[in-house]
Amino acid sequence: MKAALRSVLSGDGLKVRAIRGTALSVMGFGSSQLIRLGSNLILTRILFPEAFGLMALVQVVIAGLEMFSDVAIGASVVRSPRGDDPKYLNTAWTLQVIRGAVLWVVACLISNPIAAFYEQPELGLIIPVLAMSTFIQGFQSTKMYLANRHLTLGRLTAMELASQTSGTVFMIVMALWLNSVWALVMGALVGVSVRVVLSHTILPGPANRLAWERDAFREIFHFGKYIILGTAAGFFVQQGDRMVLGKYVSLEDLAVYTIAFMLAAVPLTLSTQLLERILFPLYRTRPPADNDANRKSIGRARMLLTMGTLGMAAVLAMVGVLAVTFLYDPRYHAAGPILVLLSLAMIPRQVIMSYDKILLANGNSRDFTIFTTGTAIARILVLLPMVSKFGLIGAALAPVIVDIFSYPFLVYFIRPYSGWYPKQDLAFLIASCGIVMATIWMNPSVFDILPFAGR
Repeated sequence: MKAALRSVLSGDGLKVRAIRGTALSVMGFGSSQLIRLGSNLILTRILFPEAFGLMALVQVVIAGLEMFSDVAIGASVVRSPRGDDPKYLNTAWTLQVIRGAVLWVVACLISNPIAAFYEQPELGLIIPVLAMSTFIQGFQSTKMYLANRHLTLGRLTAMELASQTSGTVFMIVMALWLNSVWALVMGALVGVSVRVVLSHTILPGPANRLAWERDAFREIFHFGKYIILGTAAGFFVQQGDRMVLGKYVSLEDLAVYTIAFMLAAVPLTLSTQLLERILFPLYRTRPPADNDANRKSIGRARMLLTMGTLGMAAVLAMVGVLAVTFLYDPRYHAAGPILVLLSLAMIPRQVIMSYDKILLANGNSRDFTIFTTGTAIARILVLLPMVSKFGLIGAALAPVIVDIFSYPFLVYFIRPYSGWYPKQDLAFLIASCGIVMATIWMNPSVFDILPFAGR
C-alpha cells in the first residue's frame, strides 16, 4: 500500500501521471468552487442583484469575443509532435498576444451598440474595461499548455488557486468600499493579471519571447481554422441562454438565473477540466482505435468521470431548493427551483461531452466543427421561442431537447475512432431517469418557477 502510494506521488509513468493529475485537478477544482461559492455568498450580501445581472451580460460578451476568435492554440500545443519545440511555442505565444490585443480593440468598438441593444448604458464603459482581461491574458505563458501536455499539474493547480484567491479578495474589498458592479470588474482584472505573472514565474519550461516561424504558424492555423467556427458555435451552446435572457427578462431575474447556473454548472465544469487535462491527452497518447487495451482504459476513465459528475448533479438537483434557501438571502431564493431544473437539464450534456474530444485528439477539427456548429444552430432555434414564451424555465429546458437529438449525430462522427461506448450510455440513461424521478418526487415546488415566464 505504501509502495503504491509512493509510486503515485513520485512516479513518472503516463498512468501514474494521469492518476496524480486527476487527483490534483479534483482537489484544485473543489478548492476553486469553495472560493467561488464563498465569494458569491459574501458579494450577494454586499451588492444589489442588478450588479450580477450586468456582470452576466458583460461576461457573455467577453466569452463571445474569445470563442469567436479561438484558434485552439492550447490544443495545438498539447497534440502537436512539435509541442515541446521552443520555436513552435514562441510562435504560438506571439499569435496569442496578437489575438488578445485585437480582441480588446473589437470590444471597445462594439461596446456601445451592445449597450443600446440591451438598453443598459453602463455596458458601454464596463465592456471595454473588463475586456482588458483578454489583452492581459494574451501574455500568459505557454508553460501552462506544456503542463497539460505532460500531465504535470501540481504547480498549475496551485497557480490557478492563487490567482483566483487574489482576485476574489480584491473583489470583496472593493465591493465593501464602492458597493458597485465595478468591484466585480476590478477583481476579475486582478485575478487575470496574477495568473499571467505566475504562469511565467512558477511553471517549468522555456521562457516565451516574440518570434515567428512560418511552419509552426501553418500547423497551428491548419488545425485551428475549423476550430474558429466550432468554438464560435460553441459560444451559442455555452452562453446562448444568458445572451437571449438578457433581452427578455429583467436584470434581477438574470442575476437569479446566473446564480442558479453557477451552482448547477459545477459538475459540468469539473468534467470539462478533467476532459481537457486528463482524457484529451490520453486520447492523444492512447487512441482507443489502436487496441483493446487502450479502448478499455479510456472506457474506464470515461465511466468513472461520468459517474462522478452525474452523482454531483443528482445531489444538486435533490437539495437545490433547500441549499439556496439556506445559503442566500430572500432576494435570491427563486434560484432554488431553477437550480433543480438546470441540474437535471445538464445531465445529457455530461454524458455525451467526452466524446467530441476524440475528434480533436485525432486532428479532425473539421468534423468537430460541423457537429458543434449544427448543435449551436439547433440550440438557438429552440432557445429563442422557448425563452420568448416561458422565460427562465424555457432557458433551462431548451438545451435538453438539443442534446438528446444531437446524440446520434455525435455517434456517427466518433465511431471511426472506436470511441463510442453504447453500454455505458444505456446505463447512464437508466441512472439519469432515476435521478429525474427522484428529484421531482423530492422537489414538487420546482413548478413554482412558472411565474418567471419572461417579461
